[in-house]
Amino acid sequence: MMFMQNQRAVMAHLSMFGACAGWGLMAPVGKEAMIHGVSGLSMVTFRVVGACLLFWAASLFAKKEQVLRQDKLMFAGAAIFGLLLNQCCYTMGLSFTSPINASIVTTSMPIFAMLLSALILKEPITGKKAIGVLMGCSGALMLILTSAAHVSNKVGDIRGDLLCLFAQFSFALYLSLFNPLIKRYNVFTINRYMFTWATLMLLPFTFGETAATVHSSLTMKTWLEVGYVVCVGTFFCYILTMVGQRTLRPTVVSVYNYVQPIVSVLASLLMGIGVFKSTHALAVILVFTGVWLVTKSRAREKTT
Repeated sequence: MMFMQNQRAVMAHLSMFGACAGWGLMAPVGKEAMIHGVSGLSMVTFRVVGACLLFWAASLFAKKEQVLRQDKLMFAGAAIFGLLLNQCCYTMGLSFTSPINASIVTTSMPIFAMLLSALILKEPITGKKAIGVLMGCSGALMLILTSAAHVSNKVGDIRGDLLCLFAQFSFALYLSLFNPLIKRYNVFTINRYMFTWATLMLLPFTFGETAATVHSSLTMKTWLEVGYVVCVGTFFCYILTMVGQRTLRPTVVSVYNYVQPIVSVLASLLMGIGVFKSTHALAVILVFTGVWLVTKSRAREKTT
């Protein structure tokens, strides 16, 4: 029994590391594809439609669940905040800014989740949480001001930084508003309906541009990069996260957020599409420490 529990724990840790490493690599890989001819809107469309098809295929082998009629409509709202605004803003932001900035901003999501939980769910804000929010916001502000002072998207772009920041706010709002709905169904049911709604809402506006991209003369390397974003960054990483979350505590899961910018920074520097400056390092310290204070304070409240 002990061996099985240890094996399950090891698998959960490996799954979370794999998911966050996959997401970290998605930023520079996706940026590289957009540099070589894939527009931000087309990339979003590939992600949403591709993941929709993959989750429908995967659901054929998953446990069948009966979805209430009102919940099917609720998934439309969840798709707006959890997918459309989140993925559109992040992907469009990545097309402007550097993958390093995008990945650092991504780690701010727990801070937004805490603020929205206080406003919507009336969860108390402790002194430690308040300090964490202040430090995280200071780090994000430092990134944005650094981007505003440079014209090279290897350093960053204020438009992209703000879009990526709003993407995290949107996903945190999705978690706060649709938390009961998320807990009611498994990951395949949730994503099947959410990606279906997102596809129906997105395609009428992006079909023409995406079709032109499909018929353009993109290289095989660029298509493989798009495939990575769709299959690994948008499909397999969701499943790996589900495996990890079933065994690990939320605070442990949140720590793996720090893997994303580490992988993204290393990959961006190796690929030559990012520049890591001293201000980035200070922003990382502020954001990481802020998120750590927020998640540690939340964990302590749950044990008292």
